[in-house]
Amino acid sequence: MQTDVRPAEMARINTPELANAFIEEQIKELRKQIGDSKVLLALSGGVDSSVVAALLIKAVGKQLTCVHVNHGLLRKGEPEQVIKVFGKELGANLIYVDATDRFLDKLAGVADPEQKRKIIGKEFIDVFVEEAEKLEGIRFLGQGTIYPDILESLAGIKAHHNVGGLPERLNFELVEPVKLLYKDEVRVVGKALGLPDSMVYRQPFPGPGLGVRCTGAITRDRLEALREADAIVREEIEKLPERPWQYFCVVPDFKTTGIRDGKRTFDWPCIVRAIQTVDVVEVSAVHLPYEVIDRIVSRVTSEVPHISRVLVDFTPKPPATVEYE
Repeated sequence: MQTDVRPAEMARINTPELANAFIEEQIKELRKQIGDSKVLLALSGGVDSSVVAALLIKAVGKQLTCVHVNHGLLRKGEPEQVIKVFGKELGANLIYVDATDRFLDKLAGVADPEQKRKIIGKEFIDVFVEEAEKLEGIRFLGQGTIYPDILESLAGIKAHHNVGGLPERLNFELVEPVKLLYKDEVRVVGKALGLPDSMVYRQPFPGPGLGVRCTGAITRDRLEALREADAIVREEIEKLPERPWQYFCVVPDFKTTGIRDGKRTFDWPCIVRAIQTVDVVEVSAVHLPYEVIDRIVSRVTSEVPHISRVLVDFTPKPPATVEYE
């Protein structure tokens, strides 16, 4: 059984051969751990949970049930994409839960980032418990936990909903087959599993979703502005022939003076962040071409209500983390 510490002798998975060896080993471990029981998987649609889903399908097949929770903190069009890809194209046993109001009501007025993460984590587990009670034979909870999640949680940098946020009352045994892998290794494994590039190289997205990019106490109007601005930022950057490893925006909880239609406004700024990294432990900032920045500024300030200016973040990790909260 895996521990939470990566063995020093564990080879970095950077070739198809090493990935296939890892897959073969994990399938054996998963079958041994799960037996003839059933597994409930938290499926966000990101590369981590997608790789876990593919591993579990190979290991235990129809014993797997995937649950996609729309907590209202997903990116524009994301729930529809997950349903299309996993439910229709891949034929997964997929349960869709729209819990938007439930999550946002619990988060109303909560400004502390760690408290927000814990609330989101608790609600996730509560949703899974409720869904499991509707099914028979569920004993295991699958998660796309990866090694940087564990490192940041253990170091006290920030809690992850799938690490530091798990409540003691959890009645499932966890299944976390990629928890000792870095993000780049997960992608190599995903390619070896035959997942399409649209999944393997999908933009990384934190478990708490836009909740950690709508900083401070989340309001529905600022969250919607963030969702629309994020879609524009990603659309413009994806026109580049070579894309950064990750790119997104943040809409913080303060306002600045601006001008719209010749009148004074007092609206939010939008902060654009693009980064390059291998393992997410160290990160460098990407200096986007000026013409891309100009298009983002023009579109965001003209197309998104209540955003008055666009800023660009060039801070590496360390001293900054990738996310703002």
